[in-house]
Amino acid sequence: MILFIFIAIISYIVQANLNRKFKKFSDIPLANGMTGRDVAEKMLRDNGIYDVKVTCVNGHLTDHYNPTDHTVNLSRDVYSSCSVAAAAVAAHECGHAVQHAKAYAPLKMRSSLVPVVSFASKYVSWVLFIGIMCVESFPGILLLGIGLFAMSTLFSFVTLPVEINASQRALAWLSRSGITSSYNHRDAESALRSAAYTYVVAALSSLATLVYYVMIYLGRRD
Repeated sequence: MILFIFIAIISYIVQANLNRKFKKFSDIPLANGMTGRDVAEKMLRDNGIYDVKVTCVNGHLTDHYNPTDHTVNLSRDVYSSCSVAAAAVAAHECGHAVQHAKAYAPLKMRSSLVPVVSFASKYVSWVLFIGIMCVESFPGILLLGIGLFAMSTLFSFVTLPVEINASQRALAWLSRSGITSSYNHRDAESALRSAAYTYVVAALSSLATLVYYVMIYLGRRD
């Protein structure tokens, strides 16, 4: 319980820090006046990608790349904003499009895990609940639940290099193309680093939860 409380506190701090930095850097305009959409479209073109569409979606920090329909989906705060934060987020999502175009191995692995994780997520809560209730009589049920949950944990850790690499590609392009300057490039880097921390915390939280269920299984005879 102490570990879970600690991770929950860290997760809250990391998320609050991300929101604070996004708000702060959203007030720093780009000198060239390019919006998040402009930045995304330019990065795609500069990387020879012409089959990916940039769209606007609802929500706050709901930005994502969808490899299924080849779309870079930017939240309204990013899509129409000409700030450093918007440029960083837009470039990061386009970093995933570049990964896709170049067949980046960790991205391919993560994509292959999506159907498995989607299936597991539908049943894992019930299987784990029943498994804990019947751990003495039918330990195999809990073991099945652990296996299903392990897929989500694996997905979380595979996501880490994918997200970090997308940020590296974004930052390198932002500097190379002159979108960010020597005055604000560190702000873009700071924003993306804060976003990466959320994935690190999520992965550690998933691992801690997995270990918790494994301990229940191993201690069933005590």
